[in-house]
Amino acid sequence: MRSKNHFLLIDFLKVFAALIIILHHLSSYGQIAEDARNWMPSVMTWLFEYGRYAVQIFLVMGGYLAAQSLIGMKNLKGARAVVKVVFNRYLRLFAPYIAAILVTIVCAWFARHWVQDEYVGQSETLGQFVAHLFFLQGILGLDSISAGAWYVAIDWQLYAILAILLGMFSGFQSLIWILAMFIVASLLYFNRQNQYENYFIYFMGPYGLGILAQLAKNYPDLRVNRLARLFIAIIGVIIVVSSFQQVWLRNILAYLVCIGLILWGDRAYKDQKHAKAHKTVNAILWGSRRSYCAFLLHFSFILLANTLYIAWGINQRHDGLIAVEMMLGALVMSWLAANYLYRWVELPSRKLKI
Repeated sequence: MRSKNHFLLIDFLKVFAALIIILHHLSSYGQIAEDARNWMPSVMTWLFEYGRYAVQIFLVMGGYLAAQSLIGMKNLKGARAVVKVVFNRYLRLFAPYIAAILVTIVCAWFARHWVQDEYVGQSETLGQFVAHLFFLQGILGLDSISAGAWYVAIDWQLYAILAILLGMFSGFQSLIWILAMFIVASLLYFNRQNQYENYFIYFMGPYGLGILAQLAKNYPDLRVNRLARLFIAIIGVIIVVSSFQQVWLRNILAYLVCIGLILWGDRAYKDQKHAKAHKTVNAILWGSRRSYCAFLLHFSFILLANTLYIAWGINQRHDGLIAVEMMLGALVMSWLAANYLYRWVELPSRKLKI
């Protein structure tokens, strides 16, 4: 079976990246993370140091899927059409995002009664909440209410930039040249300067690679395919050469994901003749559809898990095994809650369009 708009590699990468990011945050916050690190230091240290690189997978796939969506649109010319597309993207992201923010606010209020750590933060202000409504918290220098809120803001910025570029350039060859310049500038300079991390240019490298992968693989014009592949090859050489000065693993990972999407991005699910194999990948499809909601909600369960860990006095035992069990419980609860956020909020909100 091939589910509409779903492919095996893409769905697998969504689930894998979401799991790694959630585990990275579980290894970063609270007493549970500290006790678990003392019990299994190598695994927890790896998750803490390298788990954040899974964001590169999200970014490359985000560019790939955004290009797939926008390139297929007709009449994406003129300011009015671009504004409509960008605002519809905002609506698509907004409903599950704001629901998760509200859940996090409640969980943080509960956590403050027992947890004194910095990651819980101070009580949220009205201005901070309003800034989150418009994805402006990072640009305004405000603390993020949830660990995943920044990514939603960046995703919207990147999608908006792609829509604007498609509206400005009539030919895809011109678009590829502009994208290539953005990608190289991002990978070699902006992505290495922390002051730009709240702006699209910081993340344009991996996102742009995803766009080029879509153009190289699926665009019907062979000239566009060849030009996109040429620039992907050139960018690969640039990444290799720059690695002699300093190795940036996130750039290498983004490039490998880009190549993987070109080679296997359209690998479909098993058809009905292979029902047994199809049952095996059902879990991947289930998780893929809920990965965005799990990403949004998981910080709430990190707060709750650490709160219960302290409120029940378990933290005084410093038992690493119990800490790991609490981590896994938070992970499972994140996905179970994501199922309901997906069904009750994300799916109905897709009807919100101009």
